[in-house]
Amino acid sequence: MKGIYTGKAVFAGIAVGRISVFHKEDQSIKRVHVENTAAETARAEAARDEANAQLAGLYEKAVQEVGESGAAVFEVHQMMLQDEDYMDSVRNIIETQEVNAEYAVASTGDNFAAMFAAMEDDYMQARAADVKDISERLVRILSGARDALPESEGPVILVAEDLAPSETVQLDKSRLLAFVTRYGSSNSHTAILARTMNLPALIGVDYEPEIDGKMGIVDGKQGILLVDPDEETLKKYEKQRDQELDKRAMLKELKGKETITKSGRTVKLYANIGSLSDLASVLQNDAAGIGLFRSEFIYLEKDRYPTEEEQFQIYKTVAQNMAGKKVIIRTLDIGADKQVGYFHMEHEENPAMGYRAIRICLDRPEIFRTQLRALYRASAYGNIAVMYPMIISVDEVRRIRRIAGEVREELQAQGIPIGQVEQGIMIETPAAALISDRLAKEVDFFSIGTNDLTQYTLAIDRQNSRLEQFYDPHHEAVLRLIRMVVENAHKEGIWAGICGELGADTSMTEIFVKMGVDELSVSPSFILPVRKIIREME
Repeated sequence: MKGIYTGKAVFAGIAVGRISVFHKEDQSIKRVHVENTAAETARAEAARDEANAQLAGLYEKAVQEVGESGAAVFEVHQMMLQDEDYMDSVRNIIETQEVNAEYAVASTGDNFAAMFAAMEDDYMQARAADVKDISERLVRILSGARDALPESEGPVILVAEDLAPSETVQLDKSRLLAFVTRYGSSNSHTAILARTMNLPALIGVDYEPEIDGKMGIVDGKQGILLVDPDEETLKKYEKQRDQELDKRAMLKELKGKETITKSGRTVKLYANIGSLSDLASVLQNDAAGIGLFRSEFIYLEKDRYPTEEEQFQIYKTVAQNMAGKKVIIRTLDIGADKQVGYFHMEHEENPAMGYRAIRICLDRPEIFRTQLRALYRASAYGNIAVMYPMIISVDEVRRIRRIAGEVREELQAQGIPIGQVEQGIMIETPAAALISDRLAKEVDFFSIGTNDLTQYTLAIDRQNSRLEQFYDPHHEAVLRLIRMVVENAHKEGIWAGICGELGADTSMTEIFVKMGVDELSVSPSFILPVRKIIREME
């Protein structure tokens, strides 16, 4: 055995395969003097051809995932790359300043972006972000920057310092065996993604860069990464992995079965997702619906505000694919650990308790209305419900419903078809839990976000890895609040579910069902294990 690295497991399981260390790109572009400007110009033109090929591939993939409208941005980028004014500028900088192609492309990108941004026309201003995007792509090609998962590699164990939500959502999930990071916490979005994808994951692993490319084993039960294991160890873990796969196959026998106790109590078992690419896992694991669609990832994937049409196409695709099953979409939940540069939010000492989620939506109603219009339009294509995060008062809910009502009336006046949209709220603050008797009179359902409810109830930052030992989602105070919320919901004739990570804790399943929880929304990989427990209950 050449190396054993310890960490904290955030999702159990065994992974065996090659290690790929993800190196973040160096964004600094150096100005280098060149003698052969003709050769440097040829490099720039070859990079343009390669970028066009990449964009064509991205367009085809996007058409499949988000439709032609959502994929149109890649066509725009291709057209901009073909613009001779852009390439003439690159050539001119190379020839007159005798500099490297990377510097010429970066300079051209900055100049063109500034030019577009200064225009009065909104459409042309929006092209500033596009020209930056294509310039960055060209620079990556020219500099030979390595992606996290090179196309030539098969499925790998991805090792990184840390992964931001905006990075994780762009990974090719079909080529991942496990996640290993140096930083992060068990409640980080990388950890949540790993659980959604049913992948072993470790955090807090102090690895060395030299492990890149070597054979590795991730033991998600003991929290260790083994590098260059001997033959005996490799065979032992391969056997454990195969046994796990057999167990999963047995669970698949539960597909198509009802989620019902022996006494006849039915529990709605839904899935949590973050993007369209998760839909296949939802259907494979036989979820009865989607209990949490994290719409903020639409914003995290872009370098500008997503348009109404772009959002509509995504929500429509989800609704159509779920074929009448309920799809609960959480409105924008930016802030705290999910920061988006183009929102231009000020630094906060305690962002988890600051300017985030519904507070941003009510403060910037133009963003909120755009999302609501897209959601209501998509409701004509399936069974869409909307829920609002970070609620603390009845007044907030009434303001939300007033805006939503105005949007609905606008669309009806324009002759745009819309469906019936249930309105719900997330209970994730102690304030909302304590006044849930009053809130229940205002909405159609509650969804309890146990991650934040635990954080705020225990006064513990769930992103702080040093506080892991104090973070206890089973704390009596948290469970009392959950019970209170469920009881208050039922008194007003509405249903109450759980969409936080605690909903997938199989040691709590029976307790929640006995509390009267109507719905559990979990990562797709937990659907069948939770169903098994419910079906075995009296």
